[in-house]
Amino acid sequence: MNFLAHLYLSERTDGSFLGALYGDFLKGYRVSDFPLEIQRGIRLHQYIDTFTDDHPAFRRSKRRIDPSRRRYAGVIIDIFYDHFLAKYWSDYSEQSLEMFTQKVYQLLEKNMETLPGRLQGLTPHMIREDWLMAYGTDQGIDRTFRRLSRRIRRENQVDESLLDLQLHRPMLYQDFTEFFPALQAQVEGFAAEL
Repeated sequence: MNFLAHLYLSERTDGSFLGALYGDFLKGYRVSDFPLEIQRGIRLHQYIDTFTDDHPAFRRSKRRIDPSRRRYAGVIIDIFYDHFLAKYWSDYSEQSLEMFTQKVYQLLEKNMETLPGRLQGLTPHMIREDWLMAYGTDQGIDRTFRRLSRRIRRENQVDESLLDLQLHRPMLYQDFTEFFPALQAQVEGFAAEL
């Protein structure tokens, strides 16, 4: 899952929100380098990633990606699933997506000095361009894919990933609606054991 889903599935404490994001920015750090509440968020992030990669609906979604982009299918589907979560947010949360994202952005700004390096560098862009809200639109995820494509060192066609969504949207959404409730149930059980 990408940023939005990790944040949504976190335990809704400041440390858990931060840990939900830190999970993708650990290069050069150990989990034990962080306070316990952030460690819980990181461990939950890692659990979510493992569960996601192994789930049949997620694997089915990856096969829907054009072969020219399939090397990056995992991250492409992560972004598609964040798109569906944002687009249908009210099906999953009573709090508006706008209020949720503002809380996240305020927390990131408040903790800017202690964020892991790469996350610290991305945060001003994330806030200014409102990445979390932008996941809800085709234009928003298209910008996400263009940013991602530029960050990949090798030649790629990730910037054309919106075509996969446009071609397979009903089937990808069906995969998501099978996958996401299963993930929510697993997260509840895992969080209780942390």
